[in-house]
Amino acid sequence: MKEEYSHEYRRWYDKDPILSKSMSTLEKSDDETQIKVALNLIKIIIEHNISEHTFTSVEDMMESVEEGLVEKGKSRWYDLDTTVRTAINMLENSPVPVQKAVAKEMAKMVVDKIKEDKDEEDDEEES
Repeated sequence: MKEEYSHEYRRWYDKDPILSKSMSTLEKSDDETQIKVALNLIKIIIEHNISEHTFTSVEDMMESVEEGLVEKGKSRWYDLDTTVRTAINMLENSPVPVQKAVAKEMAKMVVDKIKEDKDEEDDEEES
């Protein structure tokens, strides 16, 4: 499923501006936010890949999770947490149309989670 990217993009997700911005925002988020977004991403990625007939079995899903682990190790920001790494690896190994669809949902999730956290902080300060 992986597409080869040219040298003009530093990371695989920089090819799509929405996905790139979502990943950047997620990277800067706290650990709890990253994990919550990652859990939702896994669900969304599975749903999209099933509807696109990319995943036809559990083995297909597991392969998309495992692909890239050995060769890349733990040098990326999202490798530090297993849940986040799983979600991002699944996204990276999804077809480009699935990546684009998930990127839009991911952007909304990240923004919503940050707003929710900000509202909670404001409520705590008022108390």
